[in-house]
Amino acid sequence: MKIIIFGINETSYLIANAFNQNHDITLMDDIESLPNNFEKLDIRFVNQNATNPQSLETAGIMDANLFIACTKLDEANIVAAWTAKKLANIETVAFVSKLEYFRNFKGNTNIYFEEMGIDYVLWAQELLVQEIFRIITVPEAIDVEYLEGGKARLFEYRIKRDSPILNKELKDCFFPEGTIIVGITRDNELFIPDGSTKLRLHDKTFFMGTENALNILSRDYFFKKDSRIENIAIIGGGDVGFMLAKKLEEIGFNLKIVEKDAQRCEFLADKLSNTLVLNADGSDIEFLEAEEIADCDVVVNVTNNDEKNLLCSLLVKQLGVSRVITRVNNENIVNLFEKVGVDVAISPTVATVNELKNKIIEKSSNILLTVEQDQADIIEVKVPQKFFDKSIKEIKFPVRAIVGIIKRGKKIIIPKGDTLVREEDVMIIFAKSDDMQKLKEFINK
Repeated sequence: MKIIIFGINETSYLIANAFNQNHDITLMDDIESLPNNFEKLDIRFVNQNATNPQSLETAGIMDANLFIACTKLDEANIVAAWTAKKLANIETVAFVSKLEYFRNFKGNTNIYFEEMGIDYVLWAQELLVQEIFRIITVPEAIDVEYLEGGKARLFEYRIKRDSPILNKELKDCFFPEGTIIVGITRDNELFIPDGSTKLRLHDKTFFMGTENALNILSRDYFFKKDSRIENIAIIGGGDVGFMLAKKLEEIGFNLKIVEKDAQRCEFLADKLSNTLVLNADGSDIEFLEAEEIADCDVVVNVTNNDEKNLLCSLLVKQLGVSRVITRVNNENIVNLFEKVGVDVAISPTVATVNELKNKIIEKSSNILLTVEQDQADIIEVKVPQKFFDKSIKEIKFPVRAIVGIIKRGKKIIIPKGDTLVREEDVMIIFAKSDDMQKLKEFINK
């Protein structure tokens, strides 16, 4: 695929770095030279502004498949994507940072969306809200993804000291029927386990299964007796904090939102119907103690400042909050946040790149999800006709991979080793991203 990216910044670097090996990438921006980190990538650079039709033609827009506008200026992204669409009628993506722009362009029935002809409008904050919401609503989970319209799910849990499966080999762990462990991250490295793999303290484990089976797994293996979530505090009342509070109000949680700006607090108090709005600095420990933040089941830190979010996280952890979810704008320090005690650290930029990969750039390659900072993929493969029935254990993949789900018509099967794979079945497979090419070549044979 030929991709033109408009904008030289951390977002475009992540996109180019993620896709330059398998795609033809051209970067555009009105700057003299590329920053050093970009120069390491096998990409082409055009020193021109993509809002200009002639510049787009110079960059090769007529031969391109996809145009992505991700500068820091929303208006430039919208104009550039519109211009690219008019010139070449290719798929276009515009990044926005303002809520009003996102609302104007997000729906196919929106008149502005139809007139501008922009295929995808991505707002990183919205993806961040969705991810935090999914994680909050499943106690103890550090990531939650829905598959097959919610009929199956992917849950990620961290092994703690009180876990009944700590220091056990997988073959000795009797998980509920309808669940399977497909991946483990240890010391920031993801691998595909086998029966002899022993679960260690702080391992992040990926489980695939049906909704009911995963709920049983959560209750019996990962929930504490007091894991039920009732009280939530959000530190940061910007767009992310506001949208998250709106979604959580619909569930009926007891909510507090802490915001330093008095004028913004007035807006929040007016728009939120069942949330206590507190005008204060979330890093003020005396305030946190006075408002009994330690009694909250979850604290979410979503200011737009990484240092502030880290400080707030450490303070509420010190006060005794058991579960802390924190926004990290700099994707390079996500692991650092988790190392110092943050339960879940989420980068909106990484969430956006994953959205690009799964739904736009790699949609033809049957990738359903990318997980753990691009370390693993989940792909969907249809078994060809005239395929002779084989059990899962008889299928010898050339790389470590696990069939986590088999779709047979409307039926969802979480397979075991002796489960038969039949023609017309659809297999959902979990494997490391680095092994995906070999796996696809094997499957295509």
